[in-house]
Amino acid sequence: MINVKDNNIYIETKTLTAEISNGVLTSIRSRETGEEFLEDVDAAKSTAIQLVYLHEQAVSLDKGTLCNISVHKMNDRYAEVRFESWYGNGIIAFSEDTENGDLVVEPSAWSTRPGVLAVRWNLHGIRKDLELVAPLFQGIKLKLDDLLIRNKHWRWPDVWEAGFAILQGRESGFWVYARDTQYRYKSFNTGKAGIFSLGFDSEAYGPVDNNISAGGIRWRINTYRGDWHKPASVYREWLWKAYDLDREMQRRPGWLQDLRMAIAWCPTKVEILEALKEKVDPSKVLVHVPHWRVDGYDRNYPCYTASEKGKAFIKRGLELGFRMMPHYNAMEVDPSNPVFEQVRDFVYRDITTKRYLGWAWVDNKSELVPQSPTVLKKSREFNVMTKIHPAARIWRSILGDAILESTRVTGTNLVFVDISHNTYNLHNCLINNTTPTEGVRELISYLQDLGDGMYVGGEGLNEITAQGHCIAQVHLFESSGKSIPGLERTGGCDLNNFLFGDLCKTFGYSALNGKTEYERLRMRIHEEHGAIPTITLQDAEEIINPNEAFCRIFANAR
Repeated sequence: MINVKDNNIYIETKTLTAEISNGVLTSIRSRETGEEFLEDVDAAKSTAIQLVYLHEQAVSLDKGTLCNISVHKMNDRYAEVRFESWYGNGIIAFSEDTENGDLVVEPSAWSTRPGVLAVRWNLHGIRKDLELVAPLFQGIKLKLDDLLIRNKHWRWPDVWEAGFAILQGRESGFWVYARDTQYRYKSFNTGKAGIFSLGFDSEAYGPVDNNISAGGIRWRINTYRGDWHKPASVYREWLWKAYDLDREMQRRPGWLQDLRMAIAWCPTKVEILEALKEKVDPSKVLVHVPHWRVDGYDRNYPCYTASEKGKAFIKRGLELGFRMMPHYNAMEVDPSNPVFEQVRDFVYRDITTKRYLGWAWVDNKSELVPQSPTVLKKSREFNVMTKIHPAARIWRSILGDAILESTRVTGTNLVFVDISHNTYNLHNCLINNTTPTEGVRELISYLQDLGDGMYVGGEGLNEITAQGHCIAQVHLFESSGKSIPGLERTGGCDLNNFLFGDLCKTFGYSALNGKTEYERLRMRIHEEHGAIPTITLQDAEEIINPNEAFCRIFANAR
């Protein structure tokens, strides 16, 4: 039921009550417990809706010269707040979902000024004792004033790995989520409109240089009693039905749930396998094999010709019963490879700068891709890689041919496609009317069907890649290579494993040797996120005479 009085909206659903003043939510209260989740919200000083332009410029539509805000009740379940301001116009639609009690919030905005990237809806005054539980880096549970998440922007789906955020109290909380199966780009902001605030961006597809409007995503709010597993279960149930994931479960290998250990970045040394088989049950061990090709690591993609050493290593691993997973790449092409001429029109372009996206390795640090068309072709010594839009059908065919041919040589039916999580809004967002995120999902499905069927792993785990990947290598919180201060506070929440663990098992990334406190911390955080216990090593001696951390993992994999 929705009532309107003096530009204020009063909403009562089967689960909650809410109050809105000039478009700003000032109260969210559980009907079951009477608990209030917002506090000290000053609608006059808070901004509900903003237009976000390129270069991260945000302008408010509910403040300033000639600003007019009006409220319009359309029926007992739907009302609109309309904004007319110096910088543009907007609408926030508030409605009730009578089935589950959700308060549905749909912001939209427009302006005469082109370059609109998104409309941002802000939620203020979140109670200071509540913790944010969110699918960031496989799951975090932190107070909103934690320095790790203050004033941060998280884009979907490569970093914000599913479209929801939970605010958890001692025995209850509330959450905000989207039900979106159309791969519409969205972002999540923590603390940008005040420490105890969240912002939700509905993005327009690139290119946005001439774009003047944004919207189209319905954000849902509801309360719950219990811990974060309750709302996460609701989202998981929706996700399963929306994407028919019971069917995907039938495509997973029978051995997947039996994995007890992983080796990341395993050197191509047969003696490692021979030593390890004496310590563990090989059928329970995943071996990630990056150095199996004639070409060096991250060079000359998409050439996947196995070296004699690589073939021998994979063959012996399969004979012993290990789960051998050679390393490929989902979208990167070396511009000095002849394939580049066939796919250069589909290279990722940054939505703001329009630059080619990818990377180079110069003086032991990552650099942007060269923008010179001639230098691009001369840059193999710098490991230059350009990212190709995965919706390009020519790329899918080229990569599929290369992978299928190589697996016939190595005898594997488990492949790892790197950077499959690198999907986000682009200047050239739509290829064949398909976004990069949808394109990756289609690419993974295509690879699954190669030959007699493939099991596909990849980098990162989110609500899109989980649908096709059975294994994913995941990153720690902003710490793929080197740990950040405060990393110890990011463990203890296995949110993504709870959401996706039946479909996809995760393993760790780097610096997991267990010799130092730093490495043991990284191992622990990965395992607290639900990852398969993972090690990194250089030679067989580390297995023959294992440290304490390795002994623990070996015992688990017997």
